[in-house]
Amino acid sequence: MLPTREIQTLSNAELVSSHAAHTKSPYTVIRRNRDQTPFDRSKIVIAMTKAFLAVEGERAQGSSRIHDIVESLVDKVVVALERNIPSSGVMHIESIQDQVELALMREGEHKVARAYVLYRAEQAEKRLLEAGLTEQDTPVRPFIVMPDGAREVLDINALRKSILAATD
Repeated sequence: MLPTREIQTLSNAELVSSHAAHTKSPYTVIRRNRDQTPFDRSKIVIAMTKAFLAVEGERAQGSSRIHDIVESLVDKVVVALERNIPSSGVMHIESIQDQVELALMREGEHKVARAYVLYRAEQAEKRLLEAGLTEQDTPVRPFIVMPDGAREVLDINALRKSILAATD
């Protein structure tokens, strides 16, 4: 199993200290607690960097290769988000995270995508436990849209197995 717990070891300030400040975004993000916050590109940089470091180890923190890959991938995520943004300019945090996963997979960063997906799943489980719920108790279950447009409830365990099989 990948060391996904390492994703949490570095502070956000350490990860974005070398990044230039970005202008304030016109977009809004709906967080899981339903609060709305301004879109912040640097948060995607932080999440992706942590995923890369979980796979490659902390010694890669100063790597210009990792920095360049992350910057390129974040640019692609932002372009994809802007292309799909509703006219309201409001997006859900899950949509952003889904685009991060897609970008990692499209670029062939399968081990990093796996670490990112597993970390997301661990965090979701942690949130449920903190709320005293189980996956079956959740009032709103995540879903996927099938090629024919039909919606199906997302089976997290099947997704994990599929990712593990694809990255072994």
